[in-house]
Amino acid sequence: MLRNVLYLAMGAVLLSGCFVSVHREECLTEGKESRGLRHVVMFKFKDGTSSQQIREIEDAFRALPGKIDAICDFEWGTDVSVENRQQGFTHCFLVTFRSEADRAAYLPNPNHKEFGKILGPHLDKVLVLDYWATK
Repeated sequence: MLRNVLYLAMGAVLLSGCFVSVHREECLTEGKESRGLRHVVMFKFKDGTSSQQIREIEDAFRALPGKIDAICDFEWGTDVSVENRQQGFTHCFLVTFRSEADRAAYLPNPNHKEFGKILGPHLDKVLVLDYWATK
């Protein structure tokens, strides 16, 4: 089941029709950290959430890499899968950190908390999965 969730998350990012990536050149160094700690976040919005409200949420999440130095890399996209297994999740965000310490700094960051206040009233479900990338 975890594998299916991971495939769903990565599929949403890789097959996205609305794909954005932010990458810092100094992002990953050689060694263990070169893999990157991936933080996958998927949203299912409440019925009645307008497209304007969704755009505001997208804009607010996309602004986080410019506000939080702990974010090493950032991608996002909307579902375009033809498998009909998304279970109502429409948006996938992939945030990469250099280390667990960077993730730990991100979670309580005031900018991240402020984003949560924008998102919260419109969120039906969220799925979060963190993993160390391997090749």
